[in-house]
Amino acid sequence: MPRTAASALGRPSPTRNHLTVEPSRRQLLVGLAATTAGAAVVAPLSPALAQLQIDITRANPQPMPIAVLDFVPQGNDGQRYGRDIAQVVAADLERSGLFRPIERGAWIQQPDAVGVQPRYSDWRAINAQALVTGGAGVQADGRLRVEFRLWDVFGEQSIEGQILAAHPSSWRRIAHKVSDLIWKRVTGEDGHFDTEIVFISESGPTNARRKRLAIMDQDGANLRFLLPQTRDIMLTPRFSPVTRDITYMSYFNNRPRVYITNLDTGQQELLGDFSGMSFAPRFSPDGNRVVMSLAEGGATTIYELDLRSRRRVQLTQGRNIDTSPSYAPDGRRIVFNSDRGGAPHLYVMGADGSNPTRISFGQGRYSTPVWSPRGDLIAFTVQRGGQFGVGVMRPDGTGERILSESFLDEGPTWSPNGRVIMFFRQSPSDGRGNQRSRLMQVNISGANLREVPTPEDASDPAWSPLIP
Repeated sequence: MPRTAASALGRPSPTRNHLTVEPSRRQLLVGLAATTAGAAVVAPLSPALAQLQIDITRANPQPMPIAVLDFVPQGNDGQRYGRDIAQVVAADLERSGLFRPIERGAWIQQPDAVGVQPRYSDWRAINAQALVTGGAGVQADGRLRVEFRLWDVFGEQSIEGQILAAHPSSWRRIAHKVSDLIWKRVTGEDGHFDTEIVFISESGPTNARRKRLAIMDQDGANLRFLLPQTRDIMLTPRFSPVTRDITYMSYFNNRPRVYITNLDTGQQELLGDFSGMSFAPRFSPDGNRVVMSLAEGGATTIYELDLRSRRRVQLTQGRNIDTSPSYAPDGRRIVFNSDRGGAPHLYVMGADGSNPTRISFGQGRYSTPVWSPRGDLIAFTVQRGGQFGVGVMRPDGTGERILSESFLDEGPTWSPNGRVIMFFRQSPSDGRGNQRSRLMQVNISGANLREVPTPEDASDPAWSPLIP
């Protein structure tokens, strides 16, 4: 693996197609009211509309019944794109655990135009609280144009609407963007559907495992491999919060070291030609630095590397094993795990290495801490009682909760809105030396635990920011 070699990456991931949101919500709604026969009159949101909300801060909110209709054809290939987009939107919302899509067999009305006012009584009869309609089709300029509306069934008004356009190959991105807009309108917070997951794809028997760096949409679609298949061990890929770069550790030439690669250009670079092993990298919130562990001279310490100057600063001292550093979202603190007190536990220090303070005091061995993008929680792995679990605690160590536990649940990563955690789960050996490794996700309440589909075994997931 050369220090800088785009060709070594095989075919680089294509640049993401730009997605545009055309008019504002108010412009779209006013335009539809003025030009669509029978369209609902747009008025300021009434108190009744305010009830179409999900309190996402509650431990286990009841899923909202919602009907997502096939988007009607509005151009070339409109029927195909309209059906597929609606299916992805419904799947996104259902998978979140906050919505319950109503099966089409229960529908009474099927509107044949985007702006036509629904017969609200038909939707109330099947207990739909919200309704999604839309239109899709490829226009004369070659772009796929998608229009959608979100209706409050009991408030009897349209409460959200957008027109989005992109290259037809980006139809799934448009669908995820629609899901994000619905999520934000109903919860008041940003969604997490128009995102990607980078992870390690694994195949072959346990004693001859083949691992590849892979990336996919958050729902498991659009899988691409970023590096040629290799027997080199690769671990802990991590996204930059501001660029299309990822950093990861590779055992190329049997020497664990940290690399950085760009997803669009394929350019790859070794981060610091240190004499010892470098591993467990993670970007700073501004994307200008990478913090990692460096094992040399009998100690494992945490260093920060400036990506512009390549200057490195040692942040921890002593003969301990200090690893898995993760910045707070404001960049002022770092959480890490260390055995300086005996068993591995979690510590928080200033971003300059000052005042390391232990925050975990439960039984077991704590590892892989990662700070929530919201700053309110730290996720971690804990080993206790012969099992591994994924949990969360506040940055001061209070409020510890275990969200999942099994033979081996490990390596949490946060959705960009801080509401969902993904991790990997390894099953016990099947007696022939084979073990399965799968990606899982769970809401921060501990509800809605489910598998994330991958074609092969998978480990070490990392969640991207929302795609611009």
